[in-house]
Amino acid sequence: MNRFAIRCAAGLSVPFLLVACSSAPSSGGGSSSPGQVTLTVGDRPSSSDPANRASFDKKVADFQQANPDIKLNPVETIWDATTFQAQAAGGQLPDVLNVPFTEPQGLIARKQVADLTKVLKDDGLLDELNPNVLKIGQDQSGNVYAVPTAAYSVGLVYNRELFTKAGLDPDKPPATWDELRADAKQIAQKTGQAGYAQMTTNNTGGWMFTTQTYAFGGSIENEDGSKATFDDAPSKAALQLLHEMKWTDKSMGQAVLYDIDGISKAFAAGKIGMFMSAPDAYRTLVQTNGLKASAFGIGPMPQQGGGHGTLSGGSVQIVSPNATDAEKAAAIKWIKFAYLNKYVNQDAAVTSAKNGVAAKLPVGTPGLPVVNADQWSTYQSWIKPYVNVPLENFAPYTKVAADQKIIPEPPVKAQEVYAALDPVVQTVLGNAKADIPALLTKAAGTVNAKLGR
Repeated sequence: MNRFAIRCAAGLSVPFLLVACSSAPSSGGGSSSPGQVTLTVGDRPSSSDPANRASFDKKVADFQQANPDIKLNPVETIWDATTFQAQAAGGQLPDVLNVPFTEPQGLIARKQVADLTKVLKDDGLLDELNPNVLKIGQDQSGNVYAVPTAAYSVGLVYNRELFTKAGLDPDKPPATWDELRADAKQIAQKTGQAGYAQMTTNNTGGWMFTTQTYAFGGSIENEDGSKATFDDAPSKAALQLLHEMKWTDKSMGQAVLYDIDGISKAFAAGKIGMFMSAPDAYRTLVQTNGLKASAFGIGPMPQQGGGHGTLSGGSVQIVSPNATDAEKAAAIKWIKFAYLNKYVNQDAAVTSAKNGVAAKLPVGTPGLPVVNADQWSTYQSWIKPYVNVPLENFAPYTKVAADQKIIPEPPVKAQEVYAALDPVVQTVLGNAKADIPALLTKAAGTVNAKLGR
């Protein structure tokens, strides 16, 4: 599940109509004066969201004032996988558009996005981006077709107080799933609370099962999203471990049905020792649900049998494949200004941090940076006076996350796939006699029927 969908109902990966088509033609031909470049940019908030619309429009005005040779035409078009192909075929897409992590590889294969490698190099932005995250938008030759502007990777959130009470080192969360199992059992035995819990409802069961499968070296779909691939050894091993934790170790407590809100409330109440989530869970757990900041801890996703990676999500900006070199350069200037400015501009970084403090929001929460390690360090130095979160509690995550392999969500019908996997996880945790191979075979049949449509 795309984490942005939980926050703000952004669209998630559903199938494409695989037709040969191109993005909207560039709008440079409509320039109002010689030498001026005109771009249509998407993602303008609708009139029903006046505050964010006003903020977006101000950003457009500020950009145009700083770049008088570029004219922007903002439109409300946003990414919607159910309409994207029809819009592309009809020439109705903007020149610049935000899309989720699941999409760049398909867009590259269908030649629906511009190659931005040269303009990124010329601008200097290419060297400032996180090479690990940048892979999401690169082809096999390393050419760049999409610019990451927001990213997250799933790690392991844990309660530092319960770790201490259980005799565990709160600065050393488990690095493997075998270690996680041992720590969960010790927490349950020493504190009487669930050592570990996993989401299982409202598609979050399939979402987190996908994350766990990745960490065991497996996958959910093949590369083109035409077939389910989770009816195999890694997925079976992941579910078997959960089954043993629940029924043999008795380290997962009695509750089985959790979504993200339910598990957050139980964790904040001190009833759960560990669960999978991203660093931005800090805000929900501490500010919304009252967990003490000192009790929050997060480490990287535990791995099993090698450094397989973890599920990631986020957003990238794409540019029309029909854009001229001048229009590509203008697009990169806009993307940098609108989405990455605070990471590469000190004044923007300080202003953003001050605004966050004034709004009583967490400032400096670590995550998966879209800029490289040096630039991220520079950004952190700019906002250091305004940071109001316990950075040391994120240290286990930050030491590993920047280099840990990131794997996007399933490319086709992710939400329907997650829905089909929810009952699998629920059954494994709710029935001591669950037949794991049979559950996965049945779910794979359900998913294959959906992918084959």
